[in-house]
Amino acid sequence: MSKVLLALTSVALLGLSGCADLYVNQPGGKPAAAKAAISAEAQAALNAAQADVKDAKAKNALWTTADAALKAAEEAAAKGDSATVLKQAKLASDHVKKGLAQLNYPVLKVGD
Repeated sequence: MSKVLLALTSVALLGLSGCADLYVNQPGGKPAAAKAAISAEAQAALNAAQADVKDAKAKNALWTTADAALKAAEEAAAKGDSATVLKQAKLASDHVKKGLAQLNYPVLKVGD
């Protein structure tokens, strides 16, 4: 009984593995290498925002709004939307600077 079950399982797995690459060479999607271009100014702002966010993460001062803005800028860059990249990258950098500045605030004591 166990040999029959093993044989059936093996046949099923072989059948499924044959279907795994059925749609690999189908036309219709964009090639992975094709990337929408953004302006040089937008690319510079995106690179600066990525560096700022990396710095803030290292110092544990990253605001979630800065992280979300960076992700939105990266998605816009993938779509080739330079205006949105500029807007979101500048927002991310601005929030990172505010988060880093917040590290210098005095510590508040509650109680005493």
